[in-house]
Amino acid sequence: MGQGLLLYWGTAIKIKTWLLITFFIVMILPIAGAYGLYVWINAYYQDKNFSEYIEKWTELNQVKSVLNNPVYYKKNADIKDIEVLTNDQLAITLYLNSGYVLYSSNPLNSGFVSKDRMFKDLYDLKQRYNAFTYKEPVYQDGKFLGVYEIQLVRTDWVKGVESRSWLVIAGSILLFLLIYFAVMMLLNRKLNRPLHELMRQMRAFAKGEHAESNLGVRKDEIGELAQTFLAMQDEIETARGHLKAEQQQKELMIASISHDLKTPLTAIQAYAESLQSEALLEEQQVEYRQIILTKADIMKQMLEDLLMYTLFQSTSYHLELVEVDGEEFFEMALSDYEHLCENEGFTLSVTCDIEGIYAVHPKQLQRVIDNLISNAWRYGEIGTTIGLAAVNVGKCPIWCFDFVVPALAKQDGMYIIVQNSGQGVNKENIEKLFEPMYQADTARTKAGERGTGLGLNIAKQIIEKHGGTVELISKEGYGTAVLCWLPPFKGEI
Repeated sequence: MGQGLLLYWGTAIKIKTWLLITFFIVMILPIAGAYGLYVWINAYYQDKNFSEYIEKWTELNQVKSVLNNPVYYKKNADIKDIEVLTNDQLAITLYLNSGYVLYSSNPLNSGFVSKDRMFKDLYDLKQRYNAFTYKEPVYQDGKFLGVYEIQLVRTDWVKGVESRSWLVIAGSILLFLLIYFAVMMLLNRKLNRPLHELMRQMRAFAKGEHAESNLGVRKDEIGELAQTFLAMQDEIETARGHLKAEQQQKELMIASISHDLKTPLTAIQAYAESLQSEALLEEQQVEYRQIILTKADIMKQMLEDLLMYTLFQSTSYHLELVEVDGEEFFEMALSDYEHLCENEGFTLSVTCDIEGIYAVHPKQLQRVIDNLISNAWRYGEIGTTIGLAAVNVGKCPIWCFDFVVPALAKQDGMYIIVQNSGQGVNKENIEKLFEPMYQADTARTKAGERGTGLGLNIAKQIIEKHGGTVELISKEGYGTAVLCWLPPFKGEI
């Protein structure tokens, strides 16, 4: 159970905190061991102190009864009885009143000592780590003869302390090893294994495989790293998907435009070769030249659409907007389409009811209207009316379809509306119409006259660069309306 709690503790806290706590424990261990040694020895000392003190005093009194004899404090005195008393547990030193060492069981203790040292701690049983020491002067008829010093070795005490010291050291080492292996186990569980697993997942992802990871559920830095890796993986895979789709789109676009350009180019080549024939009548030559110019215009429009689409794909491209009077600008922008619509077989109904200042790019906004009118021709029913309007929010042309009116829901700004009657577009195709190269009905027009399929996409990008939105509303069997909303001028461009 304790190990389980330790593992839970190691998993629940942050790795940084866990490492700091572990470091603190490892650092505090020697201090704890030293303190344990002190407490244990001190407890042993308290237990042994009194009994040992009594025991040593008893032994000391037996020795003192011999050493108090004045006959031993003369040079050349017979000290055989003293030598009998000494052993490895008891040491005796005799000093004459001059400080001369008359006798010592320790051969290294000889010569003279200072009187300060000789008289220091008289009558005091000094308790030291390895021995008790006692000094007492000897007198005869009131005359000071010398001093004897007795040392009683504390063998049992020293052995007890040493044994306890080794036990504490062994216990400290054992505790250290336990903590070390616990730390290693937690380190392997909390760091090594997750990091190896994360590195394996990264290597797999680098090879193009999708990596699944459950490390993100961890509440520590590894979990945060795993979540970051998974987020990065999703972003890269999404970017790869976009790049792949863009590449496929570009390949499709190149193939489609190459095919669409081939038809008018072939026609131009054929009519140009025919013009070289001297048998052609003048009326035929004029007709052929007009056809060549028409086909050239179609090719030019295709190339312009492709160039504009490529330009808008660049993130560095920025429309330079200018401040214009809404009424004046849109009156001009909506003019000159009636004659073109008549040539295409349509009637044009124009509404311009707009006030206020707007920030626009005149040329590109005119391109939007051109593209929308062209789509209205292409997909409208010949003989019907095309509606073209520029109105402030809150105003609606009288010719708008009923299903278009609820879509004019912005709170401020203005709308550009292009509406045509005809077959309409089903819901599945409405969003696709804004995709590059997509055309809802490829069978309605002759090859070479279908356009590039980039018109609505280009119009959408231009409006969005104005800060606006584009929405296509359609009802099958009635018709279609494209609503371009532009925000009002805020005082900054």
